[in-house]
Amino acid sequence: MQSVERALDVLEALAEHGGEAGLSEIAARTGLPYGTIHRLLQTLLARGYVRQESDRRYALGGGLVRLGGIAESMVGTWAQPYLTRMVELSGETANLAVLEGDFVVYVAQVPSPRRLRMFAEVGRRVLPHSTAVGKVLLAGRPAAEAVAVFERTGMPRRTPNTITDVHDMLAELGAVKSRGYAMDLGEEELGVHCLAVPVWDGERVVAAMSVSGPAERIDALDRDDLAERMRKIALDFGGELGPG
Repeated sequence: MQSVERALDVLEALAEHGGEAGLSEIAARTGLPYGTIHRLLQTLLARGYVRQESDRRYALGGGLVRLGGIAESMVGTWAQPYLTRMVELSGETANLAVLEGDFVVYVAQVPSPRRLRMFAEVGRRVLPHSTAVGKVLLAGRPAAEAVAVFERTGMPRRTPNTITDVHDMLAELGAVKSRGYAMDLGEEELGVHCLAVPVWDGERVVAAMSVSGPAERIDALDRDDLAERMRKIALDFGGELGPG
């Protein structure tokens, strides 16, 4: 059991470094001896879950893609009743999103019953800085990690409302963490507003759940009340994802 836990620690260390890290970075993150890490990496290399780059750094391997795709599909299925509850609360489309590397990926959705409604195609990948789900996911990470993401991806202006300055975004992420929810006020697409809350697995933010719709309808809702009720639903869902 200890070897399994340590192997998972190594994989998580790679993920937290953007999918690629050197031996010293893995050791700093896991606290494991170099010899132990090397033995674990050799096993993970042989199974295709890790690969070694030309500069001798280690990266997450293609073997995880198959597992990840299946896991995302299952999580999306589990999320459906919780997203349905969010639609019933708000009358708007509800989404589930996760952070994969530097991108936000939508993994599940329950559409609004209204004729005019918003869609974020399941499987769509977007940058985190212009979306409420992205802000929630990054607010749950250390500030240095969020900055590293922005440095790798840039912060392109999607609309006139998009936050494109790193310092402004760090202030925004601090506000998100403090109040417990994030807003996208036409920052990804003009005329579309979104409110998102974090999903905790008991230890960390693993996903984000949101409702999105036409700006005038979202703005007419009581944000704090809606966010509080959405957080309770997200807490229930997170309990299903957590260990044990």
